[in-house]
Amino acid sequence: GIAKETVTTCVDNVVHRLSCDLESVISVETSLYGRKDNVTCNEGKSPDEVSNTNCSLVGVTNVVKERCNGKKVCELSTDVFGRSDPCGATAKYLQTTYTCLPAFHRVICEHSLSDLSCDQGQVIVVHGADYGRRDQTTCLYGRPANQIQNTACSSPTSTVAESCQGKNSCIIKASNSVFGDPCVGTYKYLEVAYHCQCKWAETLS
Repeated sequence: GIAKETVTTCVDNVVHRLSCDLESVISVETSLYGRKDNVTCNEGKSPDEVSNTNCSLVGVTNVVKERCNGKKVCELSTDVFGRSDPCGATAKYLQTTYTCLPAFHRVICEHSLSDLSCDQGQVIVVHGADYGRRDQTTCLYGRPANQIQNTACSSPTSTVAESCQGKNSCIIKASNSVFGDPCVGTYKYLEVAYHCQCKWAETLS
């Protein structure tokens, strides 16, 4: 099967990074914020801080899936969960298990169109799509600095899947008119991950 990777971050509000190699994208299996054993991230902690091994914040896997699925690289921290604390006196960690699925990865700069397509007899399966800006290196040519500064602009969208899923080809426009504007004044791009599968395989999946 596909190799699983697990990343564990022991400190709140530092970078939790998932990444995949060329021609593959992230598929999150599980993500935990809390504590499930007394060994993980126990360095320098008192026994009381690691004794509660049944602590987990509800909904974490869904949040991480929404932010990371279909991307080649995904960075987040525990601040995406807000102020929620599932167990105050316990030392917590963020732990995510994921696989890297083979997929095409497309980036479409704002105001541009892209044609997603598969070979004859194959159809598109969308892994994920996100409209916004997550770094200062993508879609930046000739843009003023203030339009690429906000790298915390994320708007995961099901619109691409609704438009393209099961089709042989599909034209997608990266624009506010399609996806809304998640960060006014920032020049954005659409990140899409998909793979192609034989038409008959649809009934199996």
